[in-house]
Amino acid sequence: MKQYEAVILTIERLGGVATLGELNHEVFKIKECEWKTKTPFASIRRIVQQRKEIYKIKPGLYGLEQFRKENELKGIIQEDEKNKNSEEIKNFNHSYYQGLLVNMGNLKNLKTFIPNQDKNKKFIDKKLSEISSLNEIPMFTYKELVKRSSTIDVIWFNERKMPHSFFEVEHSTDIQNSLLKFYDLQDFYTRMIIVADKRRKKEFENKIGYTAFNELKARVKFLDYEELVKQYEQTIERLSFNTLL
Repeated sequence: MKQYEAVILTIERLGGVATLGELNHEVFKIKECEWKTKTPFASIRRIVQQRKEIYKIKPGLYGLEQFRKENELKGIIQEDEKNKNSEEIKNFNHSYYQGLLVNMGNLKNLKTFIPNQDKNKKFIDKKLSEISSLNEIPMFTYKELVKRSSTIDVIWFNERKMPHSFFEVEHSTDIQNSLLKFYDLQDFYTRMIIVADKRRKKEFENKIGYTAFNELKARVKFLDYEELVKQYEQTIERLSFNTLL
């Protein structure tokens, strides 16, 4: 079996849509295909970008053309200049990047939490509640602070049930609202990260520059979508290499 055929078959087995990270992990399970190259992940990336049978839905997410209509019926719609500001795309993007963060946390053997209001939202074809490992937020401190943190988009918890990282995905809402949450939780030894389109980095820098957020300037980091996707794929690749060796 040729390499591109293995990639197409893998996407088909995954339901007609897959993240590049999933492909990097699953495609090597097809024993009929040999990957005699030192850079198999680069080959997979080139295949999804060049084969006409495959289309890009958004950064890190690809679908098979033969499944395009089925994907669209599920709400998995290719983003373009015309629809990028639609409510459907905004909602899908928000839960998509939440899902990537949850999966990354799981891969790092951390406990993952998403807020109750997002549990029924979809990460591709699964509810966020199906991939996050915690149904309830741990009572890691005073009740009012736990309640405040329970609305954060994604939290990673360590083995001591203490927050390891706070993530706020800001696709279209006001970044300042997330900074206010982080301000209230600044006494915890926790990473605080705003995840957004790289075009919003200047807005982030302006908001974090407010005097009111002086205590947060060295604490809160900005992570753009493309960098998140890259880190997610690299995490999968490392696991795949461990399997191959």
